[in-house]
Amino acid sequence: MELVLFLTGAGISAESGIPTFRGPEGYWQIGSRNYRPTELATFAAFREMPSEVWGWYLYRRGVCLAAEPNPAHVALVRLERAIGERFHLITQNVDGLHLRAGHDPERVYRIHGDLHSFRCMEDCSFDVHPIPDDLGPKWEKGRLPTADELERLRCKHCGALGRPHVLFFDESYNEELSYFESARRKAFDADALFVVGTSFATNLPNQLAAIAETRGIPLYIIDPEPGPYARLAEASGGGYFQGSAVELLPPLIEREID
Repeated sequence: MELVLFLTGAGISAESGIPTFRGPEGYWQIGSRNYRPTELATFAAFREMPSEVWGWYLYRRGVCLAAEPNPAHVALVRLERAIGERFHLITQNVDGLHLRAGHDPERVYRIHGDLHSFRCMEDCSFDVHPIPDDLGPKWEKGRLPTADELERLRCKHCGALGRPHVLFFDESYNEELSYFESARRKAFDADALFVVGTSFATNLPNQLAAIAETRGIPLYIIDPEPGPYARLAEASGGGYFQGSAVELLPPLIEREID
């Protein structure tokens, strides 16, 4: 086995009880209005109503903290420990479950950020800071942070309000915060690409699949729905495996290790 690259999306975390971002649970009510994630999870919305956006993200953080890594997360850690530097993981998930399962952070590219961190909203630096431990656990749905809680989420350098360290819908990938070039380079180096639980609804995952196709490496897709690249996976020497990550990924990895 040579260099193996995994790309994971919301599907792998859904099996730990974390609602998918685009599902019904993604909606958020402010006053009498329900906001879609594509409306609320934007930098424009954050500038207009930072307290409301922070309330949503702290609630989501609490949901993620209450979840546990599932057998699919654990299987990926087992593979990493078996093949070491030949393993790399790109994840769209901001929940932190991959790292909590035991991965080496140096081999995990969190291209959509990290729900447990914040950074300066004015971009005075690329420094990322941990959200205080008590902000998030058991956060009640609909609760807004107090003025004192927002003060604890200010930039350590310039004093501006901090923002969630996530890629908003109206922002673009970059190397400094999203590992854009690093992720692409791994796709050019990989000998196989495994995609688990993603709908390919964002740009960088689509680029990774296109790179795999151009290079002619095997593409493996594990997902309940075939999605746009299932036929490509079948023709690549890899394959499309219909089902859940918890059901299919552990035995697939065991075969790779053996």
